[in-house]
Amino acid sequence: MTAGGDIAERPVSAWSPLRTAVYRNLWLALLAANIGTWMQTVGAQWLLINEPNASTLVALVQTASLLPVLLLALPAGALADTFDRRHLLVSVQLFLVVVAVGLTLLTAAGRMPPALLLTLTFAFGVGQALTLPAWAAVIPELVPKDQLRAASALGSISVNVARAVGPAVAGVLISRSGPAPVFGLNALAFLVFALTLWRWRPARARAVEVPERFTAALRAGGRYVRHSPIVRRLLRRALVFLVPGSALWALLPLVAHRRLGLGSSGYGLLLAALGIGAILGGVLLPWVRTRLTANQFLLVAGVLFGAALIVVATVRAVPVVLGALLPAGLSWVIVLANVNAEMQLFLPGWVRARGLAVYQVVFAGGQAVGAFAWGVLADVAGLVDALVVAGGLMLVGSVTSQIWPLPDLRGVNKDPATYWPRLQLAHEPDPRVGPVLVVVTYAVRRERERAFLDAMDLVRGSRQRTGAMRWGLFREGEVPDRFVEVYLVPSWDEHLRQHGGRLTGADREAEERARGLAEGEPEVRHLLPAAAGPALTEEDTV
Repeated sequence: MTAGGDIAERPVSAWSPLRTAVYRNLWLALLAANIGTWMQTVGAQWLLINEPNASTLVALVQTASLLPVLLLALPAGALADTFDRRHLLVSVQLFLVVVAVGLTLLTAAGRMPPALLLTLTFAFGVGQALTLPAWAAVIPELVPKDQLRAASALGSISVNVARAVGPAVAGVLISRSGPAPVFGLNALAFLVFALTLWRWRPARARAVEVPERFTAALRAGGRYVRHSPIVRRLLRRALVFLVPGSALWALLPLVAHRRLGLGSSGYGLLLAALGIGAILGGVLLPWVRTRLTANQFLLVAGVLFGAALIVVATVRAVPVVLGALLPAGLSWVIVLANVNAEMQLFLPGWVRARGLAVYQVVFAGGQAVGAFAWGVLADVAGLVDALVVAGGLMLVGSVTSQIWPLPDLRGVNKDPATYWPRLQLAHEPDPRVGPVLVVVTYAVRRERERAFLDAMDLVRGSRQRTGAMRWGLFREGEVPDRFVEVYLVPSWDEHLRQHGGRLTGADREAEERARGLAEGEPEVRHLLPAAAGPALTEEDTV
């Protein structure tokens, strides 16, 4: 099923990517790393449960884990689009091994104050921030295109199997031996993932002629997202779900300790219920897609999660809370796995890691800011009131799926398209020269002007997504049927990338529609800086 469309044909099985040996090995290694990460999170939260201002400190564990993703995901996406992703992933996992070993030794020695614990948790978050975009961008290299949705669902299953297993194992270990062994197993898990990545040899090298400069790559990624209405709508839907949903993850340790009287193993049981529900969500996602539109299951999932938050806030019976956590976990995966899959399928290859990095910013930022806000509200107004408010916001947000629905991606041609003619210039500019002004002149009859202007609005979006930092369409004063399109590209290298791989079939369709309304072929000119220095010094951020 498409993002906002009707029910489509039966999707690929959720398990089909595991038939590919390379993907299966990496998926299992990532599962081990995810289990270790959840064990570390539970251990860190439990170390703080008896500290003064525990509500805020426990919530800050999640904030410290996710804030680096908010701060570093975009640079990490640019790195993943620029350098060898395998080497980047291996290096980051080895860094995480060092951090986990340090945390283990200091905890075992009894030298782990809250400030240092949160600092090391932040370091784990830095590693996660560098890992996520690179791993997400690697997946299309591991499985066929028709299995990308299934691979996305398997990613959610991996996270939530870890969420079910990790806290349960951590709870048992903490109750018997304290948090230090939990942190040690986390170090071992990262080492397993690093070794598996090192053994993987990609079948073919990435087709990157000349890597983009880092700052230029950052700007290009941000420019693409800023001028893509479809990506912005997907991100908005994720954020509406994530902010109230983060209350459950942030405050569940306090629910276990204060309202249900559970110890660390009991808290692990609650997280296991959430994880089991999430696993069911990943398994059922293909089935759900065949029976509900995306906007219908957004509504149903939001109502289920909102109701679960209210039950967790108001009920003290452990079996009832466990029963409410199952549909909450299911709803969490059904919503976010679908949004993630739509992002991964929609984004062009040249900007995929950067676009997915922006998604990670929204994912982590929504949870980090939300977790902190719900923790503060729980300290000020009480745990029950904070969870009830979050449940109410989730219910309201679910209704907005009918007002601001997911975009309909049926018929959107996302395949790469290289259709611009070969450049013929008097001399070949240095790639660093810029900015470059491209001028395209069209002759349009009066009766076609309105249709032409509408068509050029789509062309404007194409130019800005693929490199233009300024764009304008003008009418010549001296010639009544002549229109002039001008757009400014940061450098000649950026314009060459427009010619050589950034355009898609949808861009081609938009441009051909506009050109079909003009008389003859448009005249294209490229204006380069006349002097050695830059002609303009500041990029427009429109």
